[in-house]
Amino acid sequence: MISVVILGSGNVAYHLTKAFLNTENVIVKQLYARSVAQIQEFQHTTSITDDISLLATADVYILAISDNAISEVSSHLQNKFVVHTSGSVTMNSLQNSGRKGVFYPLQSFSKSKQVNFNTIPFCLEAETTKDYQLLERLAKTIGSKIFSINSLQRSKLHVAAVFVNNFVNHMYTIGNDICDTYDVPFEVLLPLIEETSAKISAISPKDAQTGPAKRNDTETISKHLEMLNESQKEVYKLITKSIQNGEKL
Repeated sequence: MISVVILGSGNVAYHLTKAFLNTENVIVKQLYARSVAQIQEFQHTTSITDDISLLATADVYILAISDNAISEVSSHLQNKFVVHTSGSVTMNSLQNSGRKGVFYPLQSFSKSKQVNFNTIPFCLEAETTKDYQLLERLAKTIGSKIFSINSLQRSKLHVAAVFVNNFVNHMYTIGNDICDTYDVPFEVLLPLIEETSAKISAISPKDAQTGPAKRNDTETISKHLEMLNESQKEVYKLITKSIQNGEKL
């Protein structure tokens, strides 16, 4: 049995808490947030507090908090095994005097969207083999995709994740805006989105690339640019150039 204290009240903290509360192999000893009102819904299933000096004793303290708060909050957790859940913060940014690690679930979380941790990669890091094995056991209580990723690798992975998640979602937003402008249901594009996403499980993204930029179809590209507003044109031109330059690499 592994005992944990989870610090934070955001999306990651919420879903980790829900998942660990539903497994027999982990005890959620306590939740901490700067305001107990933010974690009030868990008051009947575990201890909650807004006083960091009154944290319960546990095997692992999980900081599921904003990146810029990790150093400061961890400095209050001396002589404890402290891990954070950030993709872009190094393990050595933790300021506790005890053991350090990283417990990074690579996924975009929203409280309103149910999470299946079995499909989510856990990127783990620790200072010692023993602590890594503890984090591995902890991750396996709710998930099955475990990866040993050091701080340098994780920072690069986080940049890649921004491209394939945040930037792609912004492309969806632009596509949705164009559909709204011309009174076309965005849902018409959903099968295309799903097919593109599924395709890269079988072939590389570069091999999956299609469209006018790949074909160097200048006539279609010109027609598309005529339909777009100035900000959309800027994005279209930049992405088109990147695709064409990529083909020449």
